[in-house]
Amino acid sequence: MKVSVLGGGHGCFAAAIDMLEKGHDVTWWRRDTDAAARLRELGELNVKDWRGTRRVPVGDAGGAIHLADELGSAVRDARLIVIPLPSTTHEALAQQLAPLLADGQVVYLPPGTFGSYVFAKALADAGNRANVAFAETGTLPYLVRRHGENQVVISAYATRLPTGVLPAAADWAFPVLKDGYPSVEPIEDALSGALMNAGPVIHPPLIMMNAGPLEHFEAWDIHNEGTQPSIRRVTNALDAERIAVREALGYAAPHFPLADHYASDGDEWMYGRGAHGKLTDSGDWREKIDLKAHRYMLEDTRLGLSLIVSTGRWAGVPTPVAQGLLSIASAVAQRDLYREGRTLENLGLASLSRDAMRELLKRGLA
Repeated sequence: MKVSVLGGGHGCFAAAIDMLEKGHDVTWWRRDTDAAARLRELGELNVKDWRGTRRVPVGDAGGAIHLADELGSAVRDARLIVIPLPSTTHEALAQQLAPLLADGQVVYLPPGTFGSYVFAKALADAGNRANVAFAETGTLPYLVRRHGENQVVISAYATRLPTGVLPAAADWAFPVLKDGYPSVEPIEDALSGALMNAGPVIHPPLIMMNAGPLEHFEAWDIHNEGTQPSIRRVTNALDAERIAVREALGYAAPHFPLADHYASDGDEWMYGRGAHGKLTDSGDWREKIDLKAHRYMLEDTRLGLSLIVSTGRWAGVPTPVAQGLLSIASAVAQRDLYREGRTLENLGLASLSRDAMRELLKRGLA
């Protein structure tokens, strides 16, 4: 299968490597053409994961990751298009990609923060009537960090990826998704997938309740010394609000509660057993986090928390912890994060009835 990977973030490196090693024909497009040219010059990625270390070829030869200079050539004839980018990139990329999509393609956003709707709306606005499915899941399929230009460390791979599709009627998309990611588990629809997103649950409490150490120390690991019992209690309360919103919308369990990520028994979470230990043991998340500019603030808090709060309001479910964190974060960032957020109001969906929302999620924007 031809797979196109779009973007230059940590997850994009891992996705290109993973898809190639699964035997797919991989084309990789990066907006940063200078960085892509440098990768082409280096000719390989050096990868370290649970299997050890190895080299993955990059270039024009067979069996290598192909680098595309143009977005159009990258996605042409691709059956699966993987976009493991922060949701802050969605609006601009969706408009650029919309005229280029063709019948039978599946666009996968891992995770999406309801980006599936953003991309579907851009497709409709571009007048492109191609039969395309947009899918999203609850996490990036990899715990990954890049070191230097071509050194990639993958600490863990997702073992369960609850995934919803827009339109939900496009069940033909799941065999394509499973060909790329066998750990995909079909769920009701794209909004269900959006409300599986773990980032808005785990990161806002960690950065807000570690704000002092983050601003004081050169580097701080919010997942290690920053994850204390009081913070976990807030995370659990926030996750309970997310689950209450899901239940109010009729979405079924499993809801993948974040507590399972930390647990050594019970239901397996998205990264499997012991993932939190792998994350903290790697040391790759000891970093300097700018509370005004980091993606934990501008993506997970501004876009992710605002979606939970907005959907809760629409469904009649109070979300006081999510709203409180969003308000405090707005004061810290000195900007109104809800007003800027990916809310149903900003998406133009807040006035829909429940029946109309269900029809939209099932049939799409056609």
